[in-house]
Amino acid sequence: MNLRYLVLRLIRHFMPEGLARFLLKRRWIIKPGLESRDPSAAVEQYVEVLSKHNVKLEGKRVLVFGYGGRFAVGVDLLKRGAAHVVLCDHFVLLDTERNRELLSEYGMYLKVERDEVQPRGEYITLLHGDIREESIQKQISQVDIVLSTSVFEHLDDVPGITKALAKLTAPQGMHVHFVDLRDHFFKYPFEMLKFSESVWKNFLNPTSNLNRYRLNDYKREFELNFGSVEFKVLERLVDEFRKAQSQIRAEFKTGDEAVDAVGLIHVVASLPR
Repeated sequence: MNLRYLVLRLIRHFMPEGLARFLLKRRWIIKPGLESRDPSAAVEQYVEVLSKHNVKLEGKRVLVFGYGGRFAVGVDLLKRGAAHVVLCDHFVLLDTERNRELLSEYGMYLKVERDEVQPRGEYITLLHGDIREESIQKQISQVDIVLSTSVFEHLDDVPGITKALAKLTAPQGMHVHFVDLRDHFFKYPFEMLKFSESVWKNFLNPTSNLNRYRLNDYKREFELNFGSVEFKVLERLVDEFRKAQSQIRAEFKTGDEAVDAVGLIHVVASLPR
């Protein structure tokens, strides 16, 4: 039994959400994803994948799903030629301090109102709320490109949200999602798969939510909602998987080590159904 893991997971599970978001915003203890840590690197990832599929940003309407309160990815996409960017998040947690740092270079896309940095509506739309709700979907027109990094593993309704995002996508649009299948206590990437659903949900799951979806789960949901889906494995953790394998619950194993040991993927999806 990994007592250190259990203690830290219990603390994280019962930590008030407000405190968790306070720590995340200040990057204390809880580390943000790539789009917050290094927005330029995140955009570069997207551009690289899109270019391999002969898709350019120029003139496109782009939705960034789970932008985390920072405008950096959005303004970088605009600078690279996107016509309009929709920054979408379930929560409103604007990072005014870091958004203010963008003003000198990206002032044409931003403005200051009552000492708050806000996007200019002709370039950026902020979409806050549950993407599954019709009232939220009606706030924007269909988009050409949907992007996310390390968001899908935190969703509590992957089927519903994938369907909602597909509905918002233009017929010839494309999705690029980078998904992290690891336990976010990264030293033990498969530890979360050792617990029953009730134990995980009631005692160990962090407030940020880890849905514990595996590769085949994501394949099922994307293939239900898109006519063309491509998965690329970015990392396999074979040694770590073999160490944990005997304790991993059966529902998380297919019997194919090449599938079960996957840690990082990206998904490219098009032809929304």
